[in-house]
Amino acid sequence: MKKILVILDGIVAKKLMQRMVETNTPENSYDIVYLSDAIVPEHKPSNFTFYKFDPTSESKLAMVLDKDTHSQVLIALNSKDEMINVIKNIKARKKNLPMSILDYWGINMKDPYVNIYKGIEVLANGMVERLPNIPVMAQNIGLKQGEIMEIKIPFGSSYAYRYIGSIEQKEWKIFGLYRGEKLINIKPSLILKPNDIILVIGKPTVLMQVYNAIGKSQGQFPMPFGHNIYLYLDMYLQDKDRIENVINQIKFLNKRLKNSKMIIRITRPTTVDIIDLIKDNFANNDSVEIKMDYHDIGMERLLKSDIRAFDVGMIILTSEMFNNRKKIKHILDLKLPLYKIGEESNGTGLKNSVVVINDVNSYEQISPVVFDVSAQLKLRTKIFNMNPLGENEKKSDLIDHFENLAKIFNEKIEVVSNDENPIRELKKETNILQILPLKHSMFKSRFSWKFLYTNPDLISFDLNRFDQLLIPVIEE
Repeated sequence: MKKILVILDGIVAKKLMQRMVETNTPENSYDIVYLSDAIVPEHKPSNFTFYKFDPTSESKLAMVLDKDTHSQVLIALNSKDEMINVIKNIKARKKNLPMSILDYWGINMKDPYVNIYKGIEVLANGMVERLPNIPVMAQNIGLKQGEIMEIKIPFGSSYAYRYIGSIEQKEWKIFGLYRGEKLINIKPSLILKPNDIILVIGKPTVLMQVYNAIGKSQGQFPMPFGHNIYLYLDMYLQDKDRIENVINQIKFLNKRLKNSKMIIRITRPTTVDIIDLIKDNFANNDSVEIKMDYHDIGMERLLKSDIRAFDVGMIILTSEMFNNRKKIKHILDLKLPLYKIGEESNGTGLKNSVVVINDVNSYEQISPVVFDVSAQLKLRTKIFNMNPLGENEKKSDLIDHFENLAKIFNEKIEVVSNDENPIRELKKETNILQILPLKHSMFKSRFSWKFLYTNPDLISFDLNRFDQLLIPVIEE
């Protein structure tokens, strides 16, 4: 929840207060400092706290500032001198606290943390837009209900470091992106980064859901890839004991992850007993749908059809499915996360998520998912910063990036740094979920002599002991 300080007085204060109440979201909490009782709404939302005093009083304002950690301040006052004094008092205690101020007097302030809205210019632009042959601003387009929205990507968002082509856009669409005050051409391979501003269009109710999802730093996966998780189970490849372990694991995932539904697609069924076993395990569970394929129409065709039909955000496969990588290579084109259920998986023993740092580009892309998934599955995150590649400045920055994200997600992180062989150390681990980028090279044929390979991503991918979550990335 974000804590916002609002300081109000003057002719626009009541209308501004009314709009804040109308657009209230439980994701925000407000401290309201005011002078006139006229601005106080009849109905006070539970996430609004009101303080009546003169905001130019440094001691009284300090009391509110020190009480909570605010993420932003919104100020609309009746005089220039009051505005400048309030800004000065806030700066004295919270130097880097972002402020948005309403200015009718031409305040000249070059401060990166003070965002100035020129009140007179806003009014003038609104009137000019009613003249013929003048471009219309987004706020006056269509039904004027919010079909076009500007959204800033916060640091730690599950949408950060996602490429646009991997984001499920149903009843809404990204049509513009600003980065560093420059308009960037939209293309599927473009990666969203923190502090990017995206322009989106769609149904107003859908856009509000998107806005809330982007603003959250955890609890979103499998979004933004899709809403549901999907198990493709080829019964011909595993025996009854293995299928029982798979059932236990997907029960665990369905319980912990914030997916809407679990879709179980059974193909090449073997015995009626095993099918009944699966159905009995999910009887009376409305969050699970079981679909049968009796005709063996083929994995590629079935996946393409099901992903469209069921809004799939993550595909679950058993490790046996990866024995013939060439046969399942088509899953790369789906650009969805893959969960590989390892041979040791039993649904009850996961304790840690493990990341073996390799190249900076791809691991930066998957970093928000690492903490989102770890938080949902209640796993401790362990980062192996080991050294076949050697230490370098970029790699050190990547570790800092992971540590900063850990603070945002309020997750504990253990960084293991030494000169040991990372795969040898990985093999010592038990009850882990390894999270790594999904790359085309993983599905290429390899020599039988394993010692010829030094890339930890490829070597890790070939291990079938552990559960693995593979996240699609843009490869340089």
